Amino acid sequence: MPEQAEQSGRLGQAERSEPSAPKAGSSAFSRRAVLGWGGAGLALGASAGGAAGLLSGSDDDGSRTRSAVPFHGEHQAGIASAVQDRLHFAAFDVRTGDRADLVRLLKEWTVAARLMTAGLPVGEGGFGGLPEAPPDDTGEALGLSASRLTLTIGFGPGLFARDRFGLEAERPEALVDLETFPGDNLDAARSGGDLCVQACADDPQVAVHAIRQLARIGFGRVAVRWSQLGFGKTSSTTPDAQTPRNMMGFKDGTRNVSGTDSAALDKHVWAAPGDGSAWMAGGSYLVARRIRMHIETWDRTSLQEQEDVFGRDKGEGAPVGRSEERDEPFLKAMKPDAHVRLAHPDTNGGATILRRGYSFTDGTDGLGRLDAGLFFLAYQRDVRKGFIPIQRGLARHDALNEYIQHVGSAVFAVPPGVRDKDDWWGRTLLS
Repeated sequence: MPEQAEQSGRLGQAERSEPSAPKAGSSAFSRRAVLGWGGAGLALGASAGGAAGLLSGSDDDGSRTRSAVPFHGEHQAGIASAVQDRLHFAAFDVRTGDRADLVRLLKEWTVAARLMTAGLPVGEGGFGGLPEAPPDDTGEALGLSASRLTLTIGFGPGLFARDRFGLEAERPEALVDLETFPGDNLDAARSGGDLCVQACADDPQVAVHAIRQLARIGFGRVAVRWSQLGFGKTSSTTPDAQTPRNMMGFKDGTRNVSGTDSAALDKHVWAAPGDGSAWMAGGSYLVARRIRMHIETWDRTSLQEQEDVFGRDKGEGAPVGRSEERDEPFLKAMKPDAHVRLAHPDTNGGATILRRGYSFTDGTDGLGRLDAGLFFLAYQRDVRKGFIPIQRGLARHDALNEYIQHVGSAVFAVPPGVRDKDDWWGRTLLS
């Protein structure tokens, strides 16, 4: 769980809504209000991009307005964007062997994502249509605002395998198969995947609805391999906001890449044309790790030991020997196996990642212990220069290893953003 800092990127200007659409911010604007007013159907294909111009919506009770995050831009939303409260992450196996079918799926997914991130239902809803046919949208998010929903897609190594889609020569060198690190206890059922979709939103029902719609659209062509719900973001891309805490009670991600620091993003997060895979320019590389925390053991550990393990005090979050959370750490004042010391860029030759993790709790393990921990999401320009060197040091020496175990793992190439209404997820790779 390396310590870094995060950001909220500018993701392009949204288009204007169609004249017949309800006005953004009006009390009438919601999924329910727009159900049935045209432009929204999947049959319209990419022309449904006008929905991206709806920038905000109101909850039915008028308690507060939540903005929609623009879908179009140089980079995909959900990476440098301000981190939302909830996560639904899904990895998919591709079942079709037809490249043209895969392209059709990605185009359909793009249309659906464009609509849902604008707070609109998928398709025309199906209500009032033929009663014998299933509705276009399953309906559980009708009446809810966009809730800052972002949908971010990634391509796993398996998509580039020989004799699948003719993409083996396009596999980026930075998309490496992760080694097995000391202490890993990976569950194959919670690892890997040909595609991934990260849905982040401030309303859990909106995030779950989004993944459900994509899985429904892809039925027969893709199947969910594994998924993870997350709550309580453990990092922030907005440094002026309060740093969130993880399930161990410590502030997490204090030194993340800032969403407003374009220089740091270009250096550490966004792939560049000269990196070796031109189709990935403007994209990034994602490492997802499910990290189980031994909560019961941690809760019986003294405060002093907990603080020694992290290298920060538990209240303010200040590094050892400092008084404020954001004071520059004096690494040599920490114990050699302190997490902050081992994860710091100065300890890893400058290796830096953008964190976007979430806490999880998935019931018990059958022995009365909580199945809880951190779903760790790290974006970087090159996995070989980001996550891998950091994790090598942590896996061997981190005092935190007594209290955690990595049980799930995946890596994905996250392509650049969808530029306009005629663009689609993966066009730079598959067109």
